[in-house]
Amino acid sequence: MTTSEAKINEVGRRVQENARLIWNAANSLFGAFKPHEYGLVILPMCIIKRFHDCLMPTHQAVLDANKEYESFGELKVGFLKEASGYQFYNTSNYTFPKLITDPNSIEENFRDYIAGFSDNVQQILARMNFHAQIDRMAEAGVLYQVIVDFSAKDLDMSPNRISTVDMGYIFEKLVQWFSESYNEEAGAHFTSRDIIYLMCDLLLTDNENVNDEDGIHCTVYDMTMGTSQMLTCMEERLKQLDTNASVQTFGQEINPFTMGIAVADTMIHGCDPDNMQFGDTLSDDKFAGYEFDFVISNPPFGIDWKREATVVEAEYKKGEAGRFAPGLPSKSDGQMLFLLNGVKKLKDTGRMAIIQNGSSLFTGDADSGQSNIRRYLIEEHDWLDAIVQLPNDSFYNTGIATYVWIINKDKPEHRKGKVQLIDASKCFLARRKPIGSKRHDIAEASRSLIVQAYGEFQTKTYEGVESDGKSIVCKSKIVDGISLGYSKVVVESPVRNEDGSLALKRGKKVADPSKRDTENIPLTEKIEDYIAREVLPYNPDVWVDETKTKVGYEIPFTRTFYEYTKIEESDVIAARIAEREQSLMAKLHELFGEA
Repeated sequence: MTTSEAKINEVGRRVQENARLIWNAANSLFGAFKPHEYGLVILPMCIIKRFHDCLMPTHQAVLDANKEYESFGELKVGFLKEASGYQFYNTSNYTFPKLITDPNSIEENFRDYIAGFSDNVQQILARMNFHAQIDRMAEAGVLYQVIVDFSAKDLDMSPNRISTVDMGYIFEKLVQWFSESYNEEAGAHFTSRDIIYLMCDLLLTDNENVNDEDGIHCTVYDMTMGTSQMLTCMEERLKQLDTNASVQTFGQEINPFTMGIAVADTMIHGCDPDNMQFGDTLSDDKFAGYEFDFVISNPPFGIDWKREATVVEAEYKKGEAGRFAPGLPSKSDGQMLFLLNGVKKLKDTGRMAIIQNGSSLFTGDADSGQSNIRRYLIEEHDWLDAIVQLPNDSFYNTGIATYVWIINKDKPEHRKGKVQLIDASKCFLARRKPIGSKRHDIAEASRSLIVQAYGEFQTKTYEGVESDGKSIVCKSKIVDGISLGYSKVVVESPVRNEDGSLALKRGKKVADPSKRDTENIPLTEKIEDYIAREVLPYNPDVWVDETKTKVGYEIPFTRTFYEYTKIEESDVIAARIAEREQSLMAKLHELFGEA
């Protein structure tokens, strides 16, 4: 078992164990909160306990510093951070062990403890509206028991016991359980580690742009970061390549709970919490003007962008100065807006891995917003490097086909003008026990095969064996980018007089709207040649209205990998049917023969 495979399994075990302990605390909320509301308490409490356990070793030092520098005003903050060893602190005399010694004053004391946190922690809790939940818990008489539950000896959430990655997955496991209790879309909150590892490895394949004589120096951005798992894994993979790698991570998130986890662990690890911003990426871009070496993201798909329409449409009108210059997708699905946002955020040497569903491949007619976005990436800039189809049932909340798009603004010479399509739908390890809709993992052997196919850049079928002994197949095809484009032409047929002759107006044929037709003609072929071969032999009087010709782009992924299976000969089928009939008749005679 490889290091990464072992890490995935190890994380899975720890996540289950710790999440179960925290879930037990939710039982104390029964009656006071509805099951789907448990997360309003448990998730902020996770963050509070995480901060608490980080600060316990330096708690007394912070109290001493707070007293010593009391007269320093705002300058005191720097000394308190230095005393705590973190970017945050708590000046309250209370700790969880001390809180549970006085059940009669639990509300007053707990509020004192919360108020002792530094402003950056207060901001996280305010976004979660946690003070309102304290009111509810106190009124229902469950506040003391919840704090007792989180004080359990086995629930040590300090970073030396629970890593950043573990904490993110514990949180996400809890979100899954809370969502299931209310039939919500849990998978909207997170992406499994096996998929993130694949995306990271694809981004890092044959990428020397982030290296210099001092090693790896790079920036990574996730526009829908959730708990920042993609950023954390990307940093982890980079540091496996270079233990001294300098990696700065940036992210934006609209959910206050997932945002809280991300900022909390950013502060715990001494990074700049300002790199993690709260808000709607489409309508409130917190990183305008920034450019990054890597973008990695799993934005929501199938989500409309009506509420962001005013800002998005204003951005579109800015042209290349905005984020959405090539076009706008239909308002029912905003995933391609995130794609364009990521493209705008890339350096000239940058790469992006972003997950999309199948609609981004083909929806939208010629000259539509979606088609123009594809044209922008393929024809106008040659930035679309590869698309990898993932196995179905790879995500917690959906079993549909999903794809990783690789955008490369600095393609090497041998990849220019080309797009690599990789069918990795048969590259997976079946899970012994599904998690929601997730029945397949992209385990080590599968991931290696996919990355090999991407790196070798050949039209080729790759075969391997997964750890369960089952065969895996990965197919790669290299296509010319221009071959994905087409001209949509309008073919007019003439009006005819009653005697069958052509109706003319000013000496020209008159078009019959009822017989108007269209043809999609590959850009690799001249329009006149196609019409001469495919249309004129059957209707010699038609013509193309060149003023109505539009260019479109689509990516026919399924058709590209379609393999014709020859149908059995009819006599073979007939013989098999006859054999089955004879067998059936023999059994009937055996059963009813004497009668």
